[in-house]
Amino acid sequence: QVQLVESGGGLVRTGGSLGLSCAASGRTFSRYAMGWFRQAPGKGREFVAGISWIGGSTYYADSVKGRFAISRDSDKNTGYLQMNNLKPEDTAVYYCAAASIMWSRLYNANSYDSWGQGTQVTVSS
Repeated sequence: QVQLVESGGGLVRTGGSLGLSCAASGRTFSRYAMGWFRQAPGKGREFVAGISWIGGSTYYADSVKGRFAISRDSDKNTGYLQMNNLKPEDTAVYYCAAASIMWSRLYNANSYDSWGQGTQVTVSS
C-alpha cells in the first residue's frame, strides 16, 4: 500500500476550474495505477478518472470526458486531476486511490487498496 493525501478542493462557480493533487508516500508510486473517485451526498462512490501504471493510459467517466484531465508525475510521487468547465453536478468529495492493478480494473472502487482522505469540491450555480 501507499499513503495518499489529497489537496486542492474548494468552492468554485459554474464554468470555473480547480486542480486536485494526490501526494503518495510509502512505496514506489510509479508501479501503481491511480484513480479518482467522487461521492456526492446520498450517492455511492463514482469513478471519475484513472491512469494506468504501464504506459500512462488514461480513462474517464463519460460525465467528465473532455472537461477533466488526469496525470501523474512519478518523480514527485504525485497524481493530479485538472477539472475545467465545472458544473454543479460535479459537487462531491473527491478521493484519489492507488493499487497495483491492470487498466481493466481501474473503474472499480473495490480494486483499490489505498485511499486518500478526500477533499471537498463545491460548484455553485
